[in-house]
Amino acid sequence: MYLPPHDPHVDDPMRFKPLFRIHLMERKCATVECMYGHKGPHNGHIQIVKKDEFSTKCNQTDHHRMSGGRQEEFRTWLREEWGRTLEDIFHEHMQELILMKFIYTSQYDNCLTYRRIYLPPSSPDDLIKPGLFKGTYGSHGLEIVMLSFHGKKAKGTKITGDPNIPAGQQTVEIDLAHPLQLPDIENLRDFSELSRIVLEVQEQVRREEQEEEHQQEEGDRSQQAASQPAAKPLGGEGAEGEETAAGAEGTTQNKTPASQPFVLPMGVISRNEDYPRTCRICFYGTGLIAGHGFTSPERTPGVFVLFDDDRFGFIWLELKSFSLYSRIKVSFQNAEAPSREAFDEMLKNIQSLAT
Repeated sequence: MYLPPHDPHVDDPMRFKPLFRIHLMERKCATVECMYGHKGPHNGHIQIVKKDEFSTKCNQTDHHRMSGGRQEEFRTWLREEWGRTLEDIFHEHMQELILMKFIYTSQYDNCLTYRRIYLPPSSPDDLIKPGLFKGTYGSHGLEIVMLSFHGKKAKGTKITGDPNIPAGQQTVEIDLAHPLQLPDIENLRDFSELSRIVLEVQEQVRREEQEEEHQQEEGDRSQQAASQPAAKPLGGEGAEGEETAAGAEGTTQNKTPASQPFVLPMGVISRNEDYPRTCRICFYGTGLIAGHGFTSPERTPGVFVLFDDDRFGFIWLELKSFSLYSRIKVSFQNAEAPSREAFDEMLKNIQSLAT
């Protein structure tokens, strides 16, 4: 397992933790050992579920228990997961979230399902190289997000989740057709000024979407070929939106934007105060928020801030919170790791032995 660094140090390297291992013997004999817990390797099982997916099961979960009971297990997990003790965490809400995560993760006892992650393709026109990033999520700690590009949109998808937003959900969406011109550094400290700028762009985006829907409805009612309405430029504000999009593409794809001073507005909370003080460009975006258990999810306006090729940030306007993201550069394999083909063949051998 590759664990993110301890909160809030997003630039630190990922941490490596073995979960299981496979011994291949002569005559195609194989044994599986669970590495979870602190009592050494013990008997485990692996099963292929379907393509790009397999499951592990520990057959001796008593090896995961500690003599001091759940309290000792929790304190040990807290030191490993967060790099601190419960006494170091004074925020009551954060203590609650940490306890929820411990209860949620420990109940599986290393009986897990693994699915292969396909990284997004890279294009020379991308704002930065897509890939995996570590990001700060307030009291939830550090989480892993996959950044991908889709034409005039960029998306951040959660690889790891939390009690509010689970893995697989689109945590942020960036509208590359709507760059934001930040105010000068002094006015940027005023949260109300930044909020005004973002909400104006949000209203512009809403009007453009309504205009596009209207155009689509007109095209559906028309007896002409479907391509004819799409070939006509949008009128009024829609035309301005097209020009804005073209301008955004020229800015992000054909030119290297000059750096500009950056500082978080007063009142915006950041887990990591060591964020860059200059940025390349900012865009309007939306972030997904929800209650515990992914209840009442909604997309709220925000600001995507590109710092450099390996770091970006997102200001959650409604939460008055800032997330800092840093690229994961680890190759996700160690010297003894088998190739994808070898690992797939290994799993097939184990499956055939089991049947």
